[in-house]
Amino acid sequence: MSDNGNIEKVVIVGSGPAGWTAALYASRANLSPLVFPGRALSKDVIPGGQLMLTTDVENYPGFPDGVKGPDMMDLFMRQSLRFGTRIVTDDGIATEAEGGLYGQFQNVDELDLSSQPFRIRGDGGHEAKAHAVIIATGAKANWLGIENEQRLATSGGGVSACAVCDGALPMFRDKVLGVVGGGDSAVEEATYLTKFASKVYIIHRRDQLRASKIMADRAKDSPKIEFAWNKVVTDVLGDKHISAVRLKDTVKNDESTLELGGLFLAIGHTPATEFLNGQLELDKKKYIKLKDPYRSYTSVDGVFAAGDCVDSVYRQAITAAGMGCKAAIDVERWLADKGLE
Repeated sequence: MSDNGNIEKVVIVGSGPAGWTAALYASRANLSPLVFPGRALSKDVIPGGQLMLTTDVENYPGFPDGVKGPDMMDLFMRQSLRFGTRIVTDDGIATEAEGGLYGQFQNVDELDLSSQPFRIRGDGGHEAKAHAVIIATGAKANWLGIENEQRLATSGGGVSACAVCDGALPMFRDKVLGVVGGGDSAVEEATYLTKFASKVYIIHRRDQLRASKIMADRAKDSPKIEFAWNKVVTDVLGDKHISAVRLKDTVKNDESTLELGGLFLAIGHTPATEFLNGQLELDKKKYIKLKDPYRSYTSVDGVFAAGDCVDSVYRQAITAAGMGCKAAIDVERWLADKGLE
């Protein structure tokens, strides 16, 4: 990478709840943060994060009537811009976002953490150097990869990858719902959905759960949970809203149809950390490890992390935002300790 002169105090990579909150706090601390929001329609880091794929958000404080996920992220972005956040776009550095979160923002193509100042290059060619970096690239839900699944998920048609986020919505109440998966997350999501659904099917490719015994027993003891053993979803049916799924038996190889009013995927998440190329310490699931679970410091001095690229447990907008706040405060204090504020 070439040396472009100026050194940023902090560069933020990613722009979901964690990234925009970090930018808000950093900008209000006069750190003039520079954000690489991600690339619209990218398969990895997208501007606004996973909430851009969410319709109604009803569990974020301050929105008593709910709010659309993209609308909430647009508000987050505009609030951070108000106080001096700058965004890397294909046309240069912007202090406004005229195209909203669907603008031509840059993703990070290369990040060099081997020495100070850190060096960052966007996929549109912008290069920057920074004393501190906040990684807030999030994690993406694992999907089945079926065309109708993606269409109904992005249109609010009753397909979701987060029961805690969406399960209480009116569209799912008193309906027969399905959960795909067999681990603790799938059982936890199915158990949660029994509060609202008339019945919940756990659809699993094997004949027994991978979940812990206590979680498996909890599901088997629930009068509202039934199991579709040795089944995989091959198609999601429905026009504007899901009506059923087509299942294939992994043993007999025959097909069947299961009528559903909602489908939830619980087959794991993949953190967006591959671009780090092993420069930060990760856990066995590829989430960024923090030196102190109550702080945002990573294994490299001057690099901080927040949001779902760190959190494999909660994965909520509000927890990600809280972590973004902590990361910005940690950066501010770190820069002061180094005499770089």
